Amino acid sequence: MRWVNVRPGRRSAMALGAIPLLAVLAAYLLASAMRHAANPSDKLLPTPGAMASAMQALIAQADPMSGRLLFWADTVASLERLGIGLGICAVSTLLAGMVLGVLPAARATLGGLVTAVAVIPPIALLPILFIVFGLGETAKIALIVIGVTPFLIRDLAEHVARIPEEQLVKAQTLGASSWQLALRVALPQALPRLVAGLRLSLGPAWVYLISAEAIASDVGLGYRIFLVRRYLAMDVIIPYVAWISLLAIVMDVALAQISRRGFAWAHGASR
Repeated sequence: MRWVNVRPGRRSAMALGAIPLLAVLAAYLLASAMRHAANPSDKLLPTPGAMASAMQALIAQADPMSGRLLFWADTVASLERLGIGLGICAVSTLLAGMVLGVLPAARATLGGLVTAVAVIPPIALLPILFIVFGLGETAKIALIVIGVTPFLIRDLAEHVARIPEEQLVKAQTLGASSWQLALRVALPQALPRLVAGLRLSLGPAWVYLISAEAIASDVGLGYRIFLVRRYLAMDVIIPYVAWISLLAIVMDVALAQISRRGFAWAHGASR
């Protein structure tokens, strides 16, 4: 038997995937217990009880200054920024990627510009964005768009440009115009690729969002993490990081389901 031919079933795959997660959790609980046995006031590895107590105040108790439930206010603010940013990325990528992928002249003219923008470290542009757009929401959303969109455009344009030539020839033989080629041949094949690109961009998008919130914001998951770090409040930081990871996983699963249900033909080989 060759290991490369072993394909776990759905339940087996879930069980195998849970093993390393449970191992990490067990290692943390053991390390936390050992540190608190040696030093009950240790803050580096808080116990689950300490994290639950700290989070209860943020989840269920209104802030006396603002009257808000801080945890939920942070979550809504971050998801709103991320959702708007990724929405703009998706629309911009679809339009620009289709143009560059379908039209060789446009690809030759603008391809170099897109590549040049893509290699600029987005975090380095953050001060410029704050100067140009101010410290409000626009700069934070712009960082996500600038950080994610160029890579998505390059990927989508290359994918569309690699559409088999025979498909284009057959469509033109049947009388298809350039517009019809774009809508009926390229677009259906571009959409699942766009969703896949968005899934891969979730991690970088969260990085850009948290970076922007940490520098200039008064609410948001990234803002809260960097606010409490000065107090070494690991009992808040760790649950917030875990919550961000959970949100990212939910978004990834949702995009995967959208792709599978909307473009089932693109996943035929993996079923």
